[in-house]
Amino acid sequence: MMRAIFAAGAMAALLSAAQAEPFGTVPPRQPFVTTLSNNTPLAFGMDAEQTARALGQPLQYVRGPPGNEIYLALRNIGGSGLIPYRHRLFLQFRHGRLAGWKEDYGENWMWE
Repeated sequence: MMRAIFAAGAMAALLSAAQAEPFGTVPPRQPFVTTLSNNTPLAFGMDAEQTARALGQPLQYVRGPPGNEIYLALRNIGGSGLIPYRHRLFLQFRHGRLAGWKEDYGENWMWE
């Protein structure tokens, strides 16, 4: 009996604390970029550390002399339970700054 009273009191406290919007009003619309998983976009001129932070993962060195490197970011974006879905993002740096990027969707396994 005491548990039921306590549960009812806790539920009432939670419901009264929640801020509900008046019926019939539309909630404010969020900008499109806030719904993206990567809401910190890449920008020309970023250094390697800023780029890794924007992508949320470390960069892997591919080739190139110091300052003019090409890095790789393997982006695991899920997929089905049978086939993992990864995008390879190649990043070109010139003079230590991001100069361009190219996304490679991998090999087309259907035509091999």
